[in-house]
Amino acid sequence: MKMDLALYQALMSISVSEQKAHAVIEAMESDMHTLLATKKDISTLEHRLTAEIAQVRSEIAHLDARLTIRMGVMLSATIGVLITAMKFVH
Repeated sequence: MKMDLALYQALMSISVSEQKAHAVIEAMESDMHTLLATKKDISTLEHRLTAEIAQVRSEIAHLDARLTIRMGVMLSATIGVLITAMKFVH
C-alpha cells in the first residue's frame, strides 16, 4: 500500500492525470500478483524439486545396480569364452 501511494504521488507530481495514474498503479498491481513469486510459491517449488531430485537419485541407484549386474554377466561370459578358447588352442 505504501508503494501504491508513493507511486501515485510521484505520478501526480509530474502532472500525470489521475485516471492514468490509477491505470499505471492497477497494471503494476496486476503484474505483481501474476508475475512475481511469493514465499509460498517458492516453498512449494522447493518441495516439488526436492521430491523430484529424490526420485531421480533413486532411479540412478537402480540403473547403477542394473549396470553392475550386466557388466558382471558380460565379464563372466568373456572369461568363459577365453577359457574355452584356451582349451582348444592347447
